[in-house]
Amino acid sequence: MKLRLLFSLIFGAFLTVGFSQSIGIIGNATPTGWDSDTDMTQNVDSSHLWSVDIQLTAGGAAKFRQDNAWTINWGGSDFPVGIGEQNGADIPVSVSGLYTVTLNTQTGAYLFSLPSDIGIIGSATPGGWGYDTNMFQDAVDTNEYHITLRLVAGAAKFRANDGWAVNWGSTSFPSGIGTQGGMDIPIAIPGNYDITFNKATGAYSFEEIVEFTRVGLVGSATPGGWDVDTYLTRDNANPDVWRTDVALTDGVAKFRADSAWTLNWGGNDFPVGVATQGGGDIPVDSGEYRVTFNTATLAYEFLPIISYATIGIIGDATPNGWDGPDSDMTQDPNDASIWRLRIVLTDGELQFRANNAWDMFWSSGEFPTGVGVFEGAPIPIEAGEYKITFNSITGAYSFEELVIFGTVGMIGTVFPVTMWTEDVDMIKDLDDEAVWYLDAVELATGFAKFRAENAWTINWGSVDFPTGIGEQNGADIPVVGGTYRVVINTGTGEYAFSDPTSTTNLLDANSISIAPNPAKDVLNITVTAQEMKGDVQVTLFNQMGQKVLSSNLNIQDRATLQVGSVQPGVYTLHMTNGKSIVGKQVVIVK
Repeated sequence: MKLRLLFSLIFGAFLTVGFSQSIGIIGNATPTGWDSDTDMTQNVDSSHLWSVDIQLTAGGAAKFRQDNAWTINWGGSDFPVGIGEQNGADIPVSVSGLYTVTLNTQTGAYLFSLPSDIGIIGSATPGGWGYDTNMFQDAVDTNEYHITLRLVAGAAKFRANDGWAVNWGSTSFPSGIGTQGGMDIPIAIPGNYDITFNKATGAYSFEEIVEFTRVGLVGSATPGGWDVDTYLTRDNANPDVWRTDVALTDGVAKFRADSAWTLNWGGNDFPVGVATQGGGDIPVDSGEYRVTFNTATLAYEFLPIISYATIGIIGDATPNGWDGPDSDMTQDPNDASIWRLRIVLTDGELQFRANNAWDMFWSSGEFPTGVGVFEGAPIPIEAGEYKITFNSITGAYSFEELVIFGTVGMIGTVFPVTMWTEDVDMIKDLDDEAVWYLDAVELATGFAKFRAENAWTINWGSVDFPTGIGEQNGADIPVVGGTYRVVINTGTGEYAFSDPTSTTNLLDANSISIAPNPAKDVLNITVTAQEMKGDVQVTLFNQMGQKVLSSNLNIQDRATLQVGSVQPGVYTLHMTNGKSIVGKQVVIVK
């Protein structure tokens, strides 16, 4: 009955499909991952309805497809109820369990139903008054239930066991205390809601997930005054972050969504602060700024944009000491705020400064990465050769140590003739002395390690294959026989056994970069290597080799991976598109 009601009440964009040999569900939330479909069963009364009982894993995603191929597939951003679209987004699975999953191939409507004794019903819900949408029981407090659901204007109630014998309602919205047999809860504003309900107390809440297309800056300090918004650009890597570079005058400003006052944010602090919805006007000093606003945390910052003739480093760790002159950095041709330098440093301290003068300098007590502040404590340096990067707007910096070897080779039973007695020397990359590679090398099934200068003094190994982070005196790398392009970055220990036709150095930070690292809530993945653009499976492994997070992303330039639920620690991030495989080491902090 529920299936018939669902697919008679939900209407969406029609997707024309031909005769199907099969319809399946696929994804890293399913038992077979992205490698193979779990076939669904066609309804005997309707050729458009397909269903399956399947165990799904939280934190993963799923899609539907026809005939075990991507030619015709359905996806969507809503869970557990939604309308699938051709080549739509991966459907996020938020709760683990044994689901009954149903798809209508004519309308694209889908339902992931997990058995539950509590559901939500009403004209505002996807099932109308015809059927309950089951809610998810909390794993800790069995009285608590939750669901994320797209509602229309109408009414709703909570009820037990798909019947009216026990039900809760109230006239309060968006939160209240439901009573047995109470009034319908009015849903005046359509939207996407996080809904919670407690069957012991009757307490409920509908928290709207705000959706908008534009964020602007408006006010007397802005170029358009109070009449015309200066629009911010949404960050490709983190959709909650918006920013723009703008010249402002003395005055005030606020942020608002979609050029309307329905949703606006303000605050009392400048140049950084945390806004509140409908808050006060932000006082602004004249100047040119990079303005950033996070619509999730409501944090904002106005960072001055200043043109510098030079940015350099100075200190007793540098060749010229504290008396100077500075060791000048090179400005990025595409981003005037980015400066770089490769240099040999000694034990000591240093600071960044502008225009060879002490009226503008940055530093902090952190090494090898940190965020410099004006007139901060000197940065402690360990002797070595480094690639240094500095952002003159944000103050963020990093020191990547370089150790240059005369030779780096592979050794092990993957070479049946030489075994562990003789290295196969690798080729040094012409553009990056830390990167070494072998093109189209044929390897036997066995074990291998990398080592420098044909000796065991410095060597790298790991239990991971085909990509990983090699550690000094680490384990032998288990290799599956085949022909590979093998690459190692001796600076980071990252290695990859990938497609032999690949010519891009995928371990180069300019090809694939992860930021911030360490990360707290979000990993931003930036890809310039054409070989790794498109559909990419991203998996996070802990130091025991256990998979803790997996996601299927479509990366054209940048994408974001949410890691807020991951425990602090050191992890390996695997990225694969079926042709090339890359491993990156990341650190999660809280």
